Amino acid sequence: MVRSSGNDLKMGERGAILSIFAYIFLSVLKLVIADMSNSAALRADGLNNATDIVASIAVLIGLRFSQKPADDNHPYGHWKAEMIATLVASFIMMVVGLQVLFEAVSSVFAENQESPDMVSALTAVFSSGIMYLVYKYNQSLGRKINSQAVKAAAKDNLSDAWVSIGAAIGIIGSQFGLPWLDPLTAVIVGFLICKTAWDIFRDASLDLTDGYDEAKLERYKESIFEISGVKGIKDIKARRYGNKSVVDVVILVNSTLGIQAAHQISDCVEEVLMKKHQVFDVHVHVEPN
Repeated sequence: MVRSSGNDLKMGERGAILSIFAYIFLSVLKLVIADMSNSAALRADGLNNATDIVASIAVLIGLRFSQKPADDNHPYGHWKAEMIATLVASFIMMVVGLQVLFEAVSSVFAENQESPDMVSALTAVFSSGIMYLVYKYNQSLGRKINSQAVKAAAKDNLSDAWVSIGAAIGIIGSQFGLPWLDPLTAVIVGFLICKTAWDIFRDASLDLTDGYDEAKLERYKESIFEISGVKGIKDIKARRYGNKSVVDVVILVNSTLGIQAAHQISDCVEEVLMKKHQVFDVHVHVEPN
């Protein structure tokens, strides 16, 4: 049975809660200023942050649900709830990204375009700085607890910081007789939202379908072959449960070895994978060769 690390998940909740409060503040600020200054780019950025609120709440719910202990229906625990929440968040982001694209493209071809107020540009720059600080916090936290959901949140935070910078550039450019640059920037913002949603969806779906990084499996093999007594690897598989990796491996040993000696080699394989590669749980099957 896969064991859970409640402390790690509790720490992960901090990143989601921080993101929620930051997004609530920034989305309200941007949408109000965008309405006052008539900035399509800032409005798109504000809508992006509004969807991020829902996405962050989904991640928070997933992190909390992941902490539930194993039961009869979930003998491996509820760790994958974290990835389901991340997947839901990506769907929400994609829907809003497409909406922003549609509205922005319509604005580009509008006849009466007005340049937005410079206050909107300052708002975008300020927001970018806030989101970069949130990104640094979640990036550090995600690495510390090895949480895919928190890492995805950090990736979204960084994307939001760049989106705000792009919005500021478009707004400033529109002050130089190029009012179409603001809605054009909104189009770019929409594409960035959709791209971030796709990247998060791709990573989450890989884990949910028991996909695994082939490069990591190769590193596991190299470490196992370095263990004295291992003559070969018949099969090796790995999957993820939340932020933990579980490895199943079939190793070949000399057929003349006794049960105790073969068991010691099996223990060495487990120890190497857990200590060197931070694998959470290892199942080793030994076959004679």
